[in-house]
Amino acid sequence: MITRTNQFRPQIAEKSVGLHSHLALLRWALVVIFLWFGGMKFTTYEAHGIAPFIINSPVMSWLNILFSVQGASYVIRVLELSTAGALILGAFRPIFSILGAAMSAATYLITLIFFLSTPGVAEATAGGFPAISAMPGQFLLKDLVLIAASLSLLLASVRGSKSDAQWS
Repeated sequence: MITRTNQFRPQIAEKSVGLHSHLALLRWALVVIFLWFGGMKFTTYEAHGIAPFIINSPVMSWLNILFSVQGASYVIRVLELSTAGALILGAFRPIFSILGAAMSAATYLITLIFFLSTPGVAEATAGGFPAISAMPGQFLLKDLVLIAASLSLLLASVRGSKSDAQWS
């Protein structure tokens, strides 16, 4: 007899139900981005580059207050490198597939909030919003694709984990 179950069983996104092997491209592209960006957070250049985003963020401004500009960069570095690690482990362990994708999605959700909170996103000389500046507007807009990649991995990790049928 076949019975349907809705048990939650984490799945590696690329190995979920259906043809999802292409999700490996998204996983490893996100790994490279998080390793690269996380590694850059060691530098003073990067710390000062992200400071305007952090200072104006309703979600992250407390980092500069508690840790200074460089300290905030170090905290973000740890989070970004941890996300890269979880994404890497997620290629081999289902629970990390979910964790890494969720951490990545959370990162890009926060950076999309920068789109609303950072001065200079709307380009005044072009009539204001929806015209956006090259920096920071267009720089932040790319995060729409990155959150979509993250959510694709997350959904495949979760959706592919529900068993369709089990023999009992």
